[in-house]
Amino acid sequence: MGKNDKKGGSGGGGGKGKGGGAGAEKEGTGKAKGAQSINVRHILCEKHSKKEEALEKLKEGVKFDEVARTYSEDKARQGGALGWKTKGSLDPAFEEIAFALDTSTTSSPKYAEVKTGHGYHIIMVEGRK
Repeated sequence: MGKNDKKGGSGGGGGKGKGGGAGAEKEGTGKAKGAQSINVRHILCEKHSKKEEALEKLKEGVKFDEVARTYSEDKARQGGALGWKTKGSLDPAFEEIAFALDTSTTSSPKYAEVKTGHGYHIIMVEGRK
């Protein structure tokens, strides 16, 4: 009957915690007016040309959430709403732009663009705390 005395393989010792919280040690935590979380919306487009079309609509005065429903490839049904996001929970490039933005409304948005691994984002911030 069996040589089952050995307790299977080399488990590697639970490598959790690798780099956990590395971002907390970076300087400049006073950035973005001290906000720790933002209520953010975005329009995500995979293609540059589609992002340009969305920007054109915003410039024409179409509400941000309506443009998001038409053009965004993420959260389109929610008008691009990502909800409240805390520092460190978003893509670093996205976060840097989003936390620097002033708050605005969907009817007269103050927005910015950023390119990440996900595609082209047009970001607006509705609130901060």
